Formats: sequence, structure tokens, C-alpha cells
Amino acid sequence: MQSLEHRIPPPLVALVTGVLMWLAVRGGAAAPFAWDARHVGSLVLAGAGLLIAVSGALTFRLAGTTLNPHTIEKASSLVTHGIFRVTRNPMYLGLTVVLTAWAGWLGSPWLLAGPALCALFLNRFQVLPEERVMREKFGQAYMDYCARVGRWI
Repeated sequence: MQSLEHRIPPPLVALVTGVLMWLAVRGGAAAPFAWDARHVGSLVLAGAGLLIAVSGALTFRLAGTTLNPHTIEKASSLVTHGIFRVTRNPMYLGLTVVLTAWAGWLGSPWLLAGPALCALFLNRFQVLPEERVMREKFGQAYMDYCARVGRWI
């Protein structure tokens, strides 16, 4: 399974997951939530997810390190400030939150399997390989950071 590591861009994984969720609803898998404010709640949740992801991307950009998850070995610094004080993977967390909002928008609690499966995929094929590189590159400083900040939250 290592052949999938760092092969599929995380935004593409999230996009494919979102499309599959939409297709599942179109195929009759919808079981509507019982609350009327689901669209407003979904928009708020999607906004939070976007804010988390953009905050991580901007923090990387300001630190002058790579944003490309396929070239993690080019990371020039260990970023531990900003949103990275709360989560080690804000971009992936943000994508997962947006997919969760999408499940709410589509109106089916069964679709929450989409963000969960996407997170599991990203964790196995993106996060864990990235962590190996970061441990090799930044050593004890990265290990100390991992001890302080959770992988997702």
C-alpha cells in the first residue's frame, strides 16, 4: 500500500469524496436530518473548515516553507505557531470539516461516512508518511511538537 503514499493530492481526495457523497444522495441514500437550520449550520461549519485550512496554508506561506504535500522533504522549517499550536494538520482537518458540512447540507447522516473515510485515507497515505519525513528532518524538535499538539485536534 506504500505505492499510494503521497500519490493523490489531498484536495482531490476530498473532492472525489464530496462527489461520491452527492451521488449517494442522488441515488436515494438520503435520510434527512430532523432540523430546519441544517443549511445555515452547514454554511457555518464549512466556513470554519475553510478558515482552518486557509489559516494553515497562510502560516506555511509566511514561514516560507512548502505547501506541496508531495514535496514534504523540501520543508524548510518546522511550523509550530498559529493554527499549528492547535492541530498538526490544519489543511487536512479543514477539508474534513468542509466535507462534514457537505454531509449536513445534503441532509443525510449516513453521508458522515464520507468525511470519516476521507480522514482515514488522508491519515494513512498522507499524514503518516509526512510524519516519517518530519521526524527524519527535524528530529527531537518534531517529536516534542508531536507530544504537545494532536495530529488532528
